[in-house]
Amino acid sequence: MSKVEQEIVSAVLEDFKKRQEARRPVELNWRLNMNFVMGNQFSEISARGDVEEYDRQYFWQCREVYNHIAPILETRLSKLARVKARASVRPATPDDADRASAEVATKLISAVCAENSFSALMSEANVWSEVTGCAFYKVTWDTEKGMALSADGRLREGDVRITVCPPFEIFPENIAVAELDMQPSVMHVKVMGSEDVYRIWKKRVQGKTLNVFSFDNADVLGGFGYHATVPKMVAEAREDAVLVIEKYEMPTEAHPEGRLVIVAGDALVHDGPLPYLNGEDGKRGYPFAKQVSLACLGNFFGSCVVERIIPVQRAYNSVKNRKHEFMNRIAMGVLAVEDGSVDTEALEEEGLPPGKILVYRQGSTPPVMLGAGQVPAEFSREEEKLLNEFVMISGVSEVTTYSQVPSNVASGRAISLLLEQDDTRISLTADSLREAVKRVGKHIIRLYKQFSSAPRIKRVTGEGGEVEVLRFTANDLASEDVTFDTLNEIEDTLSARRAMVFDLLDLGLFADESGVISSRTKTKLLEILGFGGWEQSRDADEAHIAKAERENFELATRDVTPDVVDDHALHIAEHTRLCVSAPCEKDEAFHERVSAHINKHKELAALSGGVSELEKRLGGEQDEI
Repeated sequence: MSKVEQEIVSAVLEDFKKRQEARRPVELNWRLNMNFVMGNQFSEISARGDVEEYDRQYFWQCREVYNHIAPILETRLSKLARVKARASVRPATPDDADRASAEVATKLISAVCAENSFSALMSEANVWSEVTGCAFYKVTWDTEKGMALSADGRLREGDVRITVCPPFEIFPENIAVAELDMQPSVMHVKVMGSEDVYRIWKKRVQGKTLNVFSFDNADVLGGFGYHATVPKMVAEAREDAVLVIEKYEMPTEAHPEGRLVIVAGDALVHDGPLPYLNGEDGKRGYPFAKQVSLACLGNFFGSCVVERIIPVQRAYNSVKNRKHEFMNRIAMGVLAVEDGSVDTEALEEEGLPPGKILVYRQGSTPPVMLGAGQVPAEFSREEEKLLNEFVMISGVSEVTTYSQVPSNVASGRAISLLLEQDDTRISLTADSLREAVKRVGKHIIRLYKQFSSAPRIKRVTGEGGEVEVLRFTANDLASEDVTFDTLNEIEDTLSARRAMVFDLLDLGLFADESGVISSRTKTKLLEILGFGGWEQSRDADEAHIAKAERENFELATRDVTPDVVDDHALHIAEHTRLCVSAPCEKDEAFHERVSAHINKHKELAALSGGVSELEKRLGGEQDEI
C-alpha cells in the first residue's frame, strides 16, 4: 500500500474514533433502552461510562420486574404496522406523456418494494426507531441483481437493493445537525466477513473477532462493553470479521462530485466520487433515508418514548416491590424471641407452621408476633398515579393497551373519539415514516434513471392485481414527485372509509340527476370498499377502461377502429376526457381523430340497439368529466 493510501486509511480511522467518542453518550442511552425493553430493568449508566446492573441493598429485597414498556412498544408498533405508505408518483403536468411517466414510476416503485420485501424492512426499521429513536434505509444499486446478461450468470444488469441500517452503524460528522443532507459527511460502519470483503473488492484483509454493534474486540468485557453482571442482549461476537468503514462526503470544491472512501480493516479498498445521482436536480447525495420516532432539537438521532418512560418504569417497579415486601411481612410475620429461650436456627428454617409445638426455656418469655399493621394506602395511590403517567407520557391509553374501553364510556360516538385521540400522538411518528418512504421512492426512481440507459423489462402488478410486463428506459421516468394514496392510514381505516361511503350513498352524491350510478363510479366505489377483486363486473369494466386508455395513447399518432365488443359508454367517457385535455385541443389533427373515434363508438352503439341505455349511462359519465 502506498504512502498516500496509508495516510487516507489513518485519517479515516482517526475520524471514526472521534465520532465514536462523540456518540458514546447517545449510544449508552440506546443500550439502556434495549435493556429495559427486554426486562433488564435494574440497569443504569454508571459513572465509568458503561451500562451496569446495580445490586440489591438487602438480601431479602424483592427485585421483580413489572414490564409496562414492552406492551406499550408492541401497541405502538402494531399501530405503525397499519401505515402501508403506498407510494405513488404525481405527474409533472396534465399531459398524457407525463401521466404515463408517472404511472410507470409508480409501478416501478411498487415492484422494487415487493422484490425487496419492503413491508418486512419497514417493520424492522420501526423496531429500531421505537427503541433507539432512529433508523435508516439504505438504497443502493446492486450489480449482482437483475436479469442475467451472460450464460454463466456472473454478469447481470443490476437492480435496486434496499436494506435497513441500525443507528449503531451510522456516524454523522456533527451530531447536533438534525438534517441528513446538511451533514458534511456520514460514515456507515459495519462488520463483514473477510471472504465477503475479498469477493466484493478483491483484497485480502486479516480478520479478527469483532462485536457487530460496538465494533470493538469482542474479548473486552464479553461484548458491548457491558459489566459482567448485565446479561448479554444482542451483542454478538463474529469471528474472522473485518471492520468496514464507508465514508460519504458531500460535494466540495476539492471534490465536486463528492467522495466515497471505503476502508476495510487497515486497507483502502475504494476511493472515488459519490456513486449515485440521487440528490435533488440530478446532484449526488447520500444513499440513506432517515426515520425518527420523535424529532429532537439539536439531535441527529432523535428520541423515543422508551427513553421518556424509563423513570416511570423504575418508580413503578420500586412501588410494587416495596408493596409486596410489606405484604410478605404481614403474611409471614416478624417473630420476637427472648435470647436463649428457643432454638432460633430451627425456628428460622421451619418458621411457625400450623400445629407446630414450640418449646421454649422454662421461666422465659414465649415468642410473640410483632404487629405489622396494614399496607399503607399511599402505595395503591402512587401505583395508580404511575399507571396514569405511563398513559400520559407514552400516548397509549387503556383503549388500546388493554383492548377494552373504560367502564364509564358506553356511547359509540365517544368510543370513536377516544380512538381518534389515541392515534393523535403516534401520527408524528407515522409522518416521519412516510417521509422516509417518500425519500426511498425518490431514490429508486433516480437510480433507475441513472442506470437504465438501455431498455429494461420489469414484472409489475396491474390495477386489477394481474401481473404485467413493463418495458421502460430512463426517458420514461421523468416524474419524481412522490406522494401517497392515502393521507393517514392510522385514522383512515377500512371500516371508517366504508362508513363514509355508505353515508355518501345515502345522500345520493354518487348518482346523476336521474338517480343512476355509472359503471365507472361503481368500479371506484368497489375499490374504496375493499372489494376490488370480488366483483366480476369490475374485472370487465377495468379491462374496458384499460383498453380505452391504450387507444388514447395510440390516437396521438394514428387512427384506431373501435371494436364491436367494446363497452361504448366507458370508451366514450375515457375518449372524451382525452378530447378536452390541453394536448388534444392544441393539436387539431389529434382532436379530429379522437372526435371521429367517439362518433364511431356512438354509431356502433346505435347499430346494437343500445342508444337509450348508452345515453342513460353517459349521463353519469359526462357529469363526472
